[in-house]
Amino acid sequence: MTVIFAGDIGGTKTILRLVRASGETKPGRPIAVEILHETTYPSQDYSEFTPMAQQFLAEAGSALGMPTIAGGCLGIAGPVANDRVELTNLSWKIEGASLARDLGLPFVTLINDFAAVGYGIFGLPDAAFETLQAGAPDRIKPIAVLGAGTGLGECFMYPNGTHYSVGASEGGHVEYAPTTPIELELADYIRKRAPTDRVSLERVVSGTGIVTIYRFLSECCHANDPNAGRFLAGSTPAAAISQAALSDDDAIAVQAMELFVDAYGRAAGDLALHLLPYGGLYLAGGVAAKNLALLKAGDRFMAQFRQKGRVSPVLDGVPVKVVLDQNVGAIGSAICALLSS
Repeated sequence: MTVIFAGDIGGTKTILRLVRASGETKPGRPIAVEILHETTYPSQDYSEFTPMAQQFLAEAGSALGMPTIAGGCLGIAGPVANDRVELTNLSWKIEGASLARDLGLPFVTLINDFAAVGYGIFGLPDAAFETLQAGAPDRIKPIAVLGAGTGLGECFMYPNGTHYSVGASEGGHVEYAPTTPIELELADYIRKRAPTDRVSLERVVSGTGIVTIYRFLSECCHANDPNAGRFLAGSTPAAAISQAALSDDDAIAVQAMELFVDAYGRAAGDLALHLLPYGGLYLAGGVAAKNLALLKAGDRFMAQFRQKGRVSPVLDGVPVKVVLDQNVGAIGSAICALLSS
């Protein structure tokens, strides 16, 4: 067993943990992660990250008697390069080696938050997944992760000796590819309002994308409907739209979520064609887990996933699963640190 300092850093909140972890990311052998101490901090309350981390370790030491910490890993919402990161929505600048010295730890590894999700797959039990397609799992083949949340994240894992390595990706920013007349209208609607003359995939396949699709339908297709746009005024419009679609009590919300699920399914199928992830394709992020019924209704998501013309049969063997545990990123940070120790 190894004690690890792990964290999930976002612009709104930061979750810090001391965990006890053991195992290796060998196919079929999940890593065991036990939380020893956990605290959630409002990120905006701190001008820098180091004082927060020092406060956490001091509190954990008082509670636990401070076990020896083998190292740390932080999953961060932002691009990590050369062991440094500047957070997009905070003024924080974090450098791994300097942070490790300040905290008295052997090392602190910095990784992108979605890479942390990739590592976290190996720390979850079977009950943390919902299967959309059983496929034919091959434990020595690549694994892909796609996740719609506020934006759209992607990563991939590949066998590397005794364990899997995680590769980062910016695949959420590839071009959105509309296939129907209404999707072409949607793409044109987004392009005219975007700061650049292109429509990235995450502008449609994300929580923000759900709102954009609904706004497009309300303004351009159902402008005379008295209910048009009624969910845009709330503080959580994406959640309100998806809930109305789940309840089937708003036609515009239903249509918006159908367009969203279609685009999400095609995006997952495209990623599967790129990587042939017979080790599994996992849907992470909060949107899929909260909208399972919509993904599974009429096999809609998987129908779009498989619709790849003459190469469609190659996707039949890809296991497709939804990640239900929203702590997967924090778990993944601990696993990454374990592999680095």
